[in-house]
Amino acid sequence: MMTTTAQTPAMLPYVKRGEIDYASLEYNPDEPEPMPEAMEQEFVVNEILGIMHSRFTDFKTRPDVFLSSNTILCYDPANLNVRRQPDIYLAFGVDQAAIRRRKLYLPWEAGKPPDLALEVGSESTGSEDTIVKHRVYATVGISEYWRFDPSGGEHHGEPMSGWVLRDGTYHPVELTTEPDGVLKGYSELMGLYLCWDEGWPRFYDPATGAYLENWRQERAAHQAERAAHEAELAAHEAERALLLAENERLLARVRRLESES
Repeated sequence: MMTTTAQTPAMLPYVKRGEIDYASLEYNPDEPEPMPEAMEQEFVVNEILGIMHSRFTDFKTRPDVFLSSNTILCYDPANLNVRRQPDIYLAFGVDQAAIRRRKLYLPWEAGKPPDLALEVGSESTGSEDTIVKHRVYATVGISEYWRFDPSGGEHHGEPMSGWVLRDGTYHPVELTTEPDGVLKGYSELMGLYLCWDEGWPRFYDPATGAYLENWRQERAAHQAERAAHEAELAAHEAERALLLAENERLLARVRRLESES
């Protein structure tokens, strides 16, 4: 199985097709899809999103990578009501600033569909994720579709699944279970393994042989490193103070001896 990190393609030009006539399209941006149970999903979505932003977008500073959560993906140029809101979706080689200004992901303007979509299971979205979105994302042309069920399978029928689009049809990604019970599936697009660890998402990098740290772990590591550095500085300052004190003592002794001679 390949373990090399996917290469980001050159950024496609963003071709805006004029202003959207929302009235003629009967599009109501204030009435998106019903929101899923945020309390059930938000921690998992935020965890995945944070790690992916750190890994792929440099926290939204890369101009050629678009990563978003629960925003609107349209897939019919004639009717913007034909849309979905992926929990998370990722596109390489696009003009992310132009997409954000548009406030919609329009594949015909972005130049391509998203490369990857990921849905986190909940009671109200389970069947939508496994049936409707599975079909829609294949039709749209999303290369990889992942489902993550924190409940262990109550909503999606299985803890985690991955699908790769070939010839217009999704084919399952092979999953493996590690001795410690962690379920892993390799994403060719991300160059990473997505992992299900007792209901919690993790990412494993085969290039380094280690799990990616989330922002909290990175912050804790930075804080520990800073504390160690500050402790080292304090130790140096204490040593310097002792040397200065010893130097003053020796100078005082020399002056005393000189005055006595």
